[in-house]
Amino acid sequence: MLTFEQAQSVVREKLGTVKRDLKAEAAPLGQALNRVLAENVEADRDYPPFNRSTRDGYAVRSADVGTAPAALDCVGEVRAGESFAGQVASTQCVRIMTGAPLPPGADAVVMFEQAHESDARVSVQRPVEPWENVVRQGSEAAAGNVVVHEGRRLGAAELGLLASVGRKDVNVFRQPSVAILPTGDEVVPVDRQPEWFQVRNSNAVTLEAQVAQAGGAPRRLGVAPDDKAALRRMIEEGLEADLLLLSGGISAGKYDFVEEVLKELGAEFYFHGVAIRPGKPLAFGYVRGKFFFGLPGNPVSTYVTFELFVRPALGMLQGAEFEFPVFLRARMGKPFRQKPGLTAFMPARVCLENLDPVVNLVGWQGSGDLVGVAAANCFLVVHPEQSEIPRGEWVDVLPRDA
Repeated sequence: MLTFEQAQSVVREKLGTVKRDLKAEAAPLGQALNRVLAENVEADRDYPPFNRSTRDGYAVRSADVGTAPAALDCVGEVRAGESFAGQVASTQCVRIMTGAPLPPGADAVVMFEQAHESDARVSVQRPVEPWENVVRQGSEAAAGNVVVHEGRRLGAAELGLLASVGRKDVNVFRQPSVAILPTGDEVVPVDRQPEWFQVRNSNAVTLEAQVAQAGGAPRRLGVAPDDKAALRRMIEEGLEADLLLLSGGISAGKYDFVEEVLKELGAEFYFHGVAIRPGKPLAFGYVRGKFFFGLPGNPVSTYVTFELFVRPALGMLQGAEFEFPVFLRARMGKPFRQKPGLTAFMPARVCLENLDPVVNLVGWQGSGDLVGVAAANCFLVVHPEQSEIPRGEWVDVLPRDA
């Protein structure tokens, strides 16, 4: 059985060896969230395009205020969205507001709190260095420099940057289609009243949201029954998509036919089983020119394995690099013990206590408990060698919906 890290490396390696048909299309910024950029975008001018004040105060020549106090004549005012028509000469200054362009001749800004003004005479109370409280022209990006590179996933910050350089639309890679196929006679549609021995199809809803958030185009196929012929037909339909996600039916139970059907279709399994909890029965492979994941059927296992393995794989199918999960650090709130040997991802919640991030497990009843996941804002990551974690020890956490 592969470790968590080994399984991730296999996914990365296998997707990297297959030539992908990455087609680009134009998308308005309003429709580009979570898409992957298919071009390099350059700055259309210097950013900032002028020497910009970062404080309300007085634009001065630093040579005039090398010692304090220093007396200056105030010869005008400039605010954001305007420019000063004249020039700051020796022993002169100009009132300036945050975001306004520095007048010609000035090379620093004195904050209002560090000066006194009376009848257009300003007394500066402390020395000022050149370019103090100023962002220099072109220091963020020079005209022609690449500000967002091809392969970058577009979040809110990237979209704002694209707007600032004048792009109302951009070229992005086509969204890969992702077929979602839960399995099992016990799974019924969300709008149906289940029998006491049945469950509603929450996995399809969860996976649809996760796929959309990861930039894919989800396609629900319904629920495959525990019948080989019907399962085969639905898997073949799912292989028309760019990626197939199955949930459930991947274990070794009497009616778990997923692996058997996939092998009959000629599937190559790269792994079947990963040393993690929840999510141990996870499978990954390739069949008829398409990758597939066999996700465990329990809802928390489905959620966790998507985040750890499917999300970065889906990124690669869109032209991005494989993005390994980023673990953050927090102090353990209550002592914790577990049987060692697996990498565990347990629903938890981080809060601030005395300005330190402190993590505690939420009450949850195992891999079928979505109530616990909904109450969490992260997963506590317990590594295989950690059998006991005392209170106050720094531990890894994986943010939920990061």
